[in-house]
Amino acid sequence: MEVKKVAATKHKVQPDKIHVKKGDYVMVISGKDAGKKGKIIDVILKKGRVVVEKANIVKRHTKPSQSMPQGGIVQKEAPMASSNVMLYCQECNSVTRVSVKVTEDGKVRVCKKCGVNLPDKH
Repeated sequence: MEVKKVAATKHKVQPDKIHVKKGDYVMVISGKDAGKKGKIIDVILKKGRVVVEKANIVKRHTKPSQSMPQGGIVQKEAPMASSNVMLYCQECNSVTRVSVKVTEDGKVRVCKKCGVNLPDKH
């Protein structure tokens, strides 16, 4: 009898969508930067990660190049899991979930706590 080996997959299930968009104002709710607030700079949908300004700062050692002849240590924001951030409503000054209201203009994102329309870009 022959036994077949099945290779284990390292890939996680990719999310269809992320609860926040590029340009949203969010608060980091877990991890080393918990409590920090900032805008979302980039969304990496395939990996389910987001880049938040001034949060999850890492140091990168760079070789000298033409654009940076000195080289050195550069600080930049690294991606974090989208589950570690939550949308921040500036009207009620708290983190909130989002509901969607259908209007004549189309769908609008609304704060669950105070009911204020959330702007698409901040």
